[in-house]
Amino acid sequence: MTNSLQINVENDKSVALMVVRGRIDINSSPDLRDQLLALLKRQPPPITIAIDLAAVAYMDTSGIATLVEALKFARMSNVRMRLRGLQGRLLHLLESTGIGSLFDASGTATLSSAPEVS
Repeated sequence: MTNSLQINVENDKSVALMVVRGRIDINSSPDLRDQLLALLKRQPPPITIAIDLAAVAYMDTSGIATLVEALKFARMSNVRMRLRGLQGRLLHLLESTGIGSLFDASGTATLSSAPEVS
């Protein structure tokens, strides 16, 4: 993993919480992709993957592409993906591109909240 990105994953039987810190860019997005795909390949897969982006300082288009690719695989596996902790420039980026709504199946509240991992 690159120094610019830290990824921590907490699991219980049905929810995986991925906390991402740092910059998601062309150099670090492959690390995020690998972590997300590993969660989706887990047997049995989690019911929900919550991705906490509150500590992400920057995301470029490769980060957005990584999230959309993971969402595609999640939907094929009937896994829900939720984004939380969106704020500032990242929230604006996802809202203005319409990408944020792809992860939001039940209103905007799911963008900032997800099931807690106990």
